[in-house]
Amino acid sequence: MNQLSVRGRRVRVLATLLAGVLLLAGTLWGTDDDFPFGPFRMYSTAPDPNGDARDTRVEGVDAEGRTVAITEGNSGIRRAEIEGQQQAYVDDPSRLSRVASAYAEHTPGAAPLSAVRIVVRWHGIEHARPTGTWRDEVVAEWKRP
Repeated sequence: MNQLSVRGRRVRVLATLLAGVLLLAGTLWGTDDDFPFGPFRMYSTAPDPNGDARDTRVEGVDAEGRTVAITEGNSGIRRAEIEGQQQAYVDDPSRLSRVASAYAEHTPGAAPLSAVRIVVRWHGIEHARPTGTWRDEVVAEWKRP
């Protein structure tokens, strides 16, 4: 069996200490963006047991007035990408025109979209259980000029 050299042990101890310092610093001052050396708050907190649960979706309206769900399959854009930049779409709804363009590229036989919107469906929750009620909120909308 081969033994680790003195240099090899020093490198491993140094790497272990460095990882420990990064973990401690990330725990005390880090944010989710620092993961894995920072906290991953998504799983360390609990939602309000009586607070509404959000479900974000992107939908378009075609030239014939039909509502079309915008998915990764028909646009090439993942919902998480939209959710991650949602505030930018709220601040500048014209950015949603790119979603309409992506939809047109991925579904060439479909009717063109005349509008694209981001809709948040708020599901009612009481005592950590769904109530069966919901309300929709349009947070950003682009309409073809």
